[in-house]
Amino acid sequence: MWRQWGKSTVRIHDTLPPSPLFSFKDVQELCTDEPAKPTVSTSKKASVFHRVRLASSVIRSWSARTPTHPSQAPEPREAESSPNVAVSVSVQTDNDVDNNALAPTQPEPSIPIPGAEKRIVVYFTSLRVVRSTFEDCKTVRSILRGFRVSIDERDLSMDSGFLTELQQILGQNQSKPTLPRVFIGGRYVGGAEEVRQLHETGELKKLVEGLPAVEQGVCDVCGGHRFILCDECYGSHKLFTEKNGFKSCTACNENGLIRCSSCSCAALSSV
Repeated sequence: MWRQWGKSTVRIHDTLPPSPLFSFKDVQELCTDEPAKPTVSTSKKASVFHRVRLASSVIRSWSARTPTHPSQAPEPREAESSPNVAVSVSVQTDNDVDNNALAPTQPEPSIPIPGAEKRIVVYFTSLRVVRSTFEDCKTVRSILRGFRVSIDERDLSMDSGFLTELQQILGQNQSKPTLPRVFIGGRYVGGAEEVRQLHETGELKKLVEGLPAVEQGVCDVCGGHRFILCDECYGSHKLFTEKNGFKSCTACNENGLIRCSSCSCAALSSV
């Protein structure tokens, strides 16, 4: 009735791992301290960076030193005497500077211009191309106008003939002189810096004493510009004739202007 008991052919695998068997030896190993694991520290990195910095500093110190051959090495006596030589040279240069400072400065040679003994002649420019030059010219003209004396203002931007005239007076036929240039009583005074210094010390007032006084005001003819349009070419600087056609006007300058006869001073004598 009942089936015969037999061995099954199906294998059953154990899903649980076999339980470990502990011994007294394993307990002793658990009680003992575990050896410290090697940890990566930054000491090596720090030591490496320290070595790199040390090597770079040594290289810089070597490069700063001048390579000298052992046979060319200076003797200790010469090394000791070199600072003394440097000190003596420096002392000599200081003494030379002091002597040059104490030595009397030679006055600049006088540059007279005939025909301007009773007036002030100022060569300047009214162009604003160079701001510093324009400001210097403006300042000098303002200082000189405060003395209320006769001033002959010659604007190089209005007439190029003034540039040629100034070059002949100063003896600078090739180079363009700096502006402004001031002549008082027919004698050369200097530029903007010299006029400022003379005005601050009060010497400028002594130079203009004796010059004829004039009334300050604006000319009704030219409006203070010292120039008017040419009557012949009407400012074109060109004249037309049926025989020769167009030709340059000889009565005016390159800008078609002539000097105002109401406020302009007489022309300077030939230098």
